[in-house]
Order: sequence, then structure tokens, then C-alpha cells
Amino acid sequence: MYEVYKSLHIIFVTTWFAGLFYMPRLFIYDTEAQNLEEIERKPLQKQFKIMQKRLWYGITYPSMFLAIVFGWLTLHAVGYTYLEQDWMLWKLAFVVGLVAYHFRMDNIFHQIQKSKYTLTSTYLRIWNEVATIFLVAIVFLVVMKSAINMLYALLGFLLFTVVLFIAIHLYKKIREKNND
Repeated sequence: MYEVYKSLHIIFVTTWFAGLFYMPRLFIYDTEAQNLEEIERKPLQKQFKIMQKRLWYGITYPSMFLAIVFGWLTLHAVGYTYLEQDWMLWKLAFVVGLVAYHFRMDNIFHQIQKSKYTLTSTYLRIWNEVATIFLVAIVFLVVMKSAINMLYALLGFLLFTVVLFIAIHLYKKIREKNND
């Protein structure tokens, strides 16, 4: 059953990340609609809220739950031997961080569903990239596995994070320039 559990774990991790990648985009669009005239804003925000609910409750939450269940079943199928390996402990630490990210996203979701727009679209754009950072870290840990490779992966992860935030900053400047 190991291969079945592992396959289902990968499938639900993928759909979980799909939700985590798309949800902040919907938050951004919903938040930026605040700048529109009421006649344009209301129908857009109504539609964004429907899309958010369907994505969050229909895909993202169930996928998180099932990814965790099938991850645990995968560990159980191999007798928890992976828990003796450093890379798996690091992976699990990042997964805990990812779950915390998910619940922070849940908090943002509930605020926006109540039309409480306390976060800027720039903040949400940066927040959108946090899931990418978790994905890169987890994949490198799972694929590379050895201690020296984890060091290289960590350095690559830090470099990737710096490049990502520079790209976000440059994108913001380009958007601001084009809006002038």
C-alpha cells in the first residue's frame, strides 16, 4: 500500500498547493477592486468571494487534510523509519510551517469574506510567494536527502527567496510606473 499512499499524498499536496497559490491571487483582485467605482466593485467582489469560498472549502482545506492523512499513512507503511533521517525531520518542520501559513491564510480569508480589507495588495503579493518558498524547501529536502545536499539546498533556498523578493519589488515599481 506504500506506493498508493505515497501517490495519493503527492496528489493532495499538489492540489493543496494549487489552492494556496491561487487563493492569494483572489485576495489581491478582491482587494484591488476596492479602488473601483461601486457599480464595478460590487459585482466583482461578490464573484471573488464566491470563488474564494469554493476554492477554500472545496479544494484547499480538503487537500490539506488528505495530504496530511496520506503522508502519515505513507510514514506508517514504512514503519516510521524516515523519522530517523534528518531530511524528514526538516521536511516535517517545513510542513508545520506550511500548515501555519494555511491557517494564517484562513484568517485572511475570513476577514475578506466579511469585506474587511486590512491588508494591501502589495502585502498580499508578497504573501502569495510564501507558499512558493515552502514548496521549494520541501521538494529540495525530499529529493536531495543528504546533509551536504541539504546545506546546498538551504543556500539555494535563501538565494531563491532573495531573488523572489527582488522580483516582487521590481514588479511593483513597473506597475506603479505603468499606472502613472
